Amino acid sequence: MSSPPSRPPGACDCHTHVFGPPGRFPFSPDRSYTPGVATPDELLAMQQSLALDRVVLVQPSPYGTDNACLLDGLRQLGPVRARGVAVINGATADSTLRELHEAGVRGVRLNLHTAGRSDPSFARAQLREAAERVAPLGWHVQTYTELSVIEALHDEILALPTGLVVDHFGRAQGRLGPSQPGFGALLSLLRAGAAHVKLSAAHRMSEEADCADMAPLAQALIKANPDRILWGSDWPHSGPSEHLPAKGAIHPFHPADDRHALARLAEWAGGGGDMLRRILVTNPARVYDFPPEVP
Repeated sequence: MSSPPSRPPGACDCHTHVFGPPGRFPFSPDRSYTPGVATPDELLAMQQSLALDRVVLVQPSPYGTDNACLLDGLRQLGPVRARGVAVINGATADSTLRELHEAGVRGVRLNLHTAGRSDPSFARAQLREAAERVAPLGWHVQTYTELSVIEALHDEILALPTGLVVDHFGRAQGRLGPSQPGFGALLSLLRAGAAHVKLSAAHRMSEEADCADMAPLAQALIKANPDRILWGSDWPHSGPSEHLPAKGAIHPFHPADDRHALARLAEWAGGGGDMLRRILVTNPARVYDFPPEVP
């Protein structure tokens, strides 16, 4: 194996998942796909190959609100290296929230896209409820949704009592460019400091093999507010396969090149230096409350 590339100390991958053996960590019966196994040890090996020191585990949709696999991953990776983003609902007790916080969770995720929820009224209620629950803990709300929803909720997002982290470019489509409907609202939230955006899973929104059509979007987001930009690999690149049923078959991971994705980020950030350090180190340390020491 070639030596890992040089990264600024404390560099963080802000969007990954782990999937344990189904016998130990059963999936939700309402899942939209069935992933394979991706262990904390495999995640750590990938991170080390990319010379990344910190990582954020995000609760994936196949587990619903059962965060047991996420918590096991946080325990294995340790509090200096790892933080988490959980999924909760109205039945989640305040004592459970405190336990999640002690384990390293610093945010709660609303995955509206995978659930097929694009109604702004539904999203507004969910966002408000989540923010009210986690604000006392100093957490943020993370959302995976469409630009149309973000645009419709622009003013409500400005007034949230928590920060908002937007997954995967806000699902802006590469082929439509920066002038696409709703993208201006996302830029507005960035300029106001009301949201962070993850430059993650570019292949999901791109129609070009090297994601070249995502460069104008990434550069516009960085320019709007570089102190509100995060990066994530989206490892192990899970998601539903259209030709497979939700249950009864394993949906294969997407064969994304994480090393190339990091190199692409450096290009988007102007080649590296201070801008890349902000995106990979400074911003994640603030958002996820990482300790000052580096693993």
